Amino acid sequence: MRTRWIALTFTALLVGIFAGSLLVPAPAGGVSKEMIQLQASVDQIQQGQQSLRSAIDANNASQQTLIKQALDSINQLNTQMGALQQTVGQVQANTGSRLDSMATQTQGVSDNMADMQARVAKLGQQIGDMQNLLQSIDAKVSGNAPPAGTTPGSASPSGAATPGSGSTAPGGVAMPPISAQTLYQNALRDFTSGNYDLSRQEFSDYIKNFPSDDLAGNAQFYLGEIDYAQNNFKGAVSAYNVVLQDYPQSFKLGASLLKRAYAELELGQKSAAIRDLREVERRFPGSDEARRAQAKLHEIGAAPTSKSGTH
Repeated sequence: MRTRWIALTFTALLVGIFAGSLLVPAPAGGVSKEMIQLQASVDQIQQGQQSLRSAIDANNASQQTLIKQALDSINQLNTQMGALQQTVGQVQANTGSRLDSMATQTQGVSDNMADMQARVAKLGQQIGDMQNLLQSIDAKVSGNAPPAGTTPGSASPSGAATPGSGSTAPGGVAMPPISAQTLYQNALRDFTSGNYDLSRQEFSDYIKNFPSDDLAGNAQFYLGEIDYAQNNFKGAVSAYNVVLQDYPQSFKLGASLLKRAYAELELGQKSAAIRDLREVERRFPGSDEARRAQAKLHEIGAAPTSKSGTH
C-alpha cells in the first residue's frame, strides 16, 4: 500500500510538471522532447502500478491459502481432541472397574490387618490352653491322668465331652473348640485366595456359632461379596440387606450400601442404585465409600448428593 501511494504521488508530481510546462513558453522542439519523456515516465509508473497490484493479489492468495491450511489443522486437532477425550473416558471407566475389583480384593487384607491385633491379644491365652492340653496328653500317656472332670475340657466319666469342649481326640483327650478369631481368619483367607465355596461355609458357620460377635456383620458382608464375585447379584443384594437390617453397628454398613448399589446397577435397577449411592454420600461423608459412590454417580451420568444432603 505504501508503494502504491508513492507511485500515485509521483504521478501527480509529473502531471503537475507537465501542466506547468504547458503554461511556460518553450521552443516547439523542446516541448515535443519533454512530452515524449513525460509519456515514457507515465508508462513506467503504470507498469509499476500493475506489478504492485499483481504482487498484492499474489500475497492475498498466499495468505488465504495459509489461513485455509490453519483452519484445516485446527479442525483436525479438534477431531483428535475429541477422540482423545473419548479414549480418556474409556480409560477412566476401565480404571474405575479395576479399582472396584482391587478394592474388593483388598478389603479382606485390610480386615485381616485390623483383626490381627485382636488375634495377637488372645494369642497368649491360646498358647496357655495348648500347654494345658499338652500336659493333659502327657499325663494320659504316662498313666497319671487326673480324675475325670478335674480339668476344664476333660472327658467325663461316661466318655462324653463336657459342654464347650469341642471334639474328642483318640485316647479320650478333649480337643479345644475352634475360636471365633481362628474361624473368621480362615474364612477371610479363603475368600482372598478365591476359594469361595469353602469361605462361604466358614463365614456361615461363624454367623451360626458367634451371632453376637463384633465381626458377625463382617461375615455377613463377605457372604454378599462372594455372591457378587460369582455374578449372583440378586443373592448379593439379599446378603447386603441382611447387614443393613440386622447389624446396624457393623463396620461394613457403608460398604454394604455401596456394594448393594453396584449389584443393583448390574441388575439394571439404575434408579435404586442412584438412590443408594447418594445415601452413601449422605451417611458416610468423607469416607472411601463416599468417594467411590461419587465417582460411580459421575460415571453413570447422575448428579451427586447436594450439599444440603437432600436428594
